[in-house]
Amino acid sequence: MPTIQVPDQIPLKLEDGFERITRELKLPGGFPRAVLDEAGWVAKVPRLDAEDLTDVPFATIDPPGSMDLDQAVHLERLRAGYRVWYAIADVGAFVRTGGPIDAEARARGETVYLPVGKVPLHPPVLSEDAASLLPGALRPAVVWRVDLDSDGRTLGADVRRALVRSRERYDYDYVQAVHDTGTADGVLELLAEIGELRLALERERGGVTLPTPEQEVVHDDGGYRLEFRLPLPAEAWNAQISLLTGMAAATMMLDAEIGVLRVLPRPQPDDLAKVRRVAQALGVPWPEGAGYGDVVHDLDPKEGRHAAFLHESKVLLRGAGYVAFDGAPPRLAEHAAVAAPYAHVTAPLRRLVDRYATEVCLAVAAGEPVPASVRAALPLLPDLMAASGRRAGAVERACVDLVEAFLLRERIGQAFEAVVIDVDERRGGGQVQLMDPAVIARCDGTLPLGEQVTVRLTQADPSTREVRFTLAP
Repeated sequence: MPTIQVPDQIPLKLEDGFERITRELKLPGGFPRAVLDEAGWVAKVPRLDAEDLTDVPFATIDPPGSMDLDQAVHLERLRAGYRVWYAIADVGAFVRTGGPIDAEARARGETVYLPVGKVPLHPPVLSEDAASLLPGALRPAVVWRVDLDSDGRTLGADVRRALVRSRERYDYDYVQAVHDTGTADGVLELLAEIGELRLALERERGGVTLPTPEQEVVHDDGGYRLEFRLPLPAEAWNAQISLLTGMAAATMMLDAEIGVLRVLPRPQPDDLAKVRRVAQALGVPWPEGAGYGDVVHDLDPKEGRHAAFLHESKVLLRGAGYVAFDGAPPRLAEHAAVAAPYAHVTAPLRRLVDRYATEVCLAVAAGEPVPASVRAALPLLPDLMAASGRRAGAVERACVDLVEAFLLRERIGQAFEAVVIDVDERRGGGQVQLMDPAVIARCDGTLPLGEQVTVRLTQADPSTREVRFTLAP
């Protein structure tokens, strides 16, 4: 494999650069012996005192190769609406609050993904085996049943522990392909139908799903590349099932006056006014009375001015966090992008907070007190999740920066076509986005926001993970 050069001239493989990132950002390594011992034992003796729902033909929809399968779905058409069955991995059937696994999970907060693997929240014997909703395996699960009317609006929701057996394992490309070819039937046909209804309701509420491409490091053919990937419609449909479940959970906890919510404040008036000015400057239509979600819905991120607007307008969606409450509901109880109260309950294998929120909902639905150990942990969760979220975000950015610098290291002085997606009014310069390779980096010069420009590479240093361009004359 090619090497990169660091200041002391020691040649490193690109994988060594990823390892350096894990050290710099203090990612945890292997699990302590006590955690592995407990995980090995509980994997063999999960709590199985639950309702038998193995007759429900659940299916999972995940990226290819995923082993930590948190969710399985089954959808039914009713006489005047729909029924959503959503099985979530029952991590609480294995993990004892206050035990070694729980303590380690609190320290980790969430699974962190790198191009060369991941740093999991739970030992793989649980997250990729005993607790994962793998096809054909009998598993304890937390099953949500949500009834919708013919427009996709929620009529009622319930949650219980149950035993399930997933029947099928799909990936997003397959789900999208059968839809595009008109061959989708059963649950996959209903997924698109319900997903589109829920997306329409999201817009009606004033919610926002940004059509922005994700910058990803892709490992294939023994090497690495960067790409901008737009989520498939099938991913948006599946996400709507998770969102409606999270909204049902939030409503349940607010009614019971105990729980933990995922919140995002509404945009500040100054930020909203600035984004409106950006839209006007870039020629992005913002009709009178239209909300931000309506404006971005039909934008094309491949078009330069639209890409710049989407980048600049992300300021309206910053500041998400968690709030725990035990008593009166919090003053901020809504997630502005969802445009409704919302909670994280659908990814407990990969995110700590989901297990605790789920335990609250199970107790509330059963008319039982929330366990004291869960209640005591709630106030700790916002800070724990904020810390783990910052760390995961820093790792993702550092890995992308490293690959950007590595791919461009031998192209200093070359010119590239780019789109200006940000202008720094205080310091000058800004950010440009290249399509090939898929790079976003700092650029010096007087930059025209939203315009296509020619830039010249002036720096690409894998040792510092820095890439810099200047506007070409």
